[in-house]
Amino acid sequence: MTSRWVDEVAKLRDLDVTWNIMSLAVLNENNDVSEEYRAFFPRALRYTRLVAAVKEIHGQDAVKPLYDALGTQIHPGAQTDVDAVIAAALEAAGLPADLARYADSDEYDVQMRASHFEGINRVGQDVGTPVIAVNGVAFFGPVISPAPKGEQAVALWDGVVAVASYEGFFEIKRSRTVGPIFD
Repeated sequence: MTSRWVDEVAKLRDLDVTWNIMSLAVLNENNDVSEEYRAFFPRALRYTRLVAAVKEIHGQDAVKPLYDALGTQIHPGAQTDVDAVIAAALEAAGLPADLARYADSDEYDVQMRASHFEGINRVGQDVGTPVIAVNGVAFFGPVISPAPKGEQAVALWDGVVAVASYEGFFEIKRSRTVGPIFD
């Protein structure tokens, strides 16, 4: 949702957006987490490795279309077969199907981890996803649903820019009352 919101704002404002990798599996690999959550890590790493490989092979411009295509398959598409998600996402992003092999390869793990830690080192270890950086200040969030459009998107962006401008700002949070709303 946050990435779709940023896309909306980028249409309405002159933003220079760079998409990087944030992996919950990497973030939590040495943490005490439930076995159920830990069982998610191999699947998450397959997606993360694929995105890292695509970034290295096809460049930054290929990252967001693949990320969106993966998210569409996983979330509103409710697809649970990882191989099917990867195949459909590569096709939707206009990328070669043979890139799927990188989901099971550690060939680009150094780059994937560097991308992950570049973001996490800006914001700290006690966060989740999404992480955004605005004017050199990084935050966990905003966690939003649905992604705002038009003037609402810009108003939220302006709020994030405003809190980023205050050095002593750290956190705003409330409990979620709805799950993801895809439009």
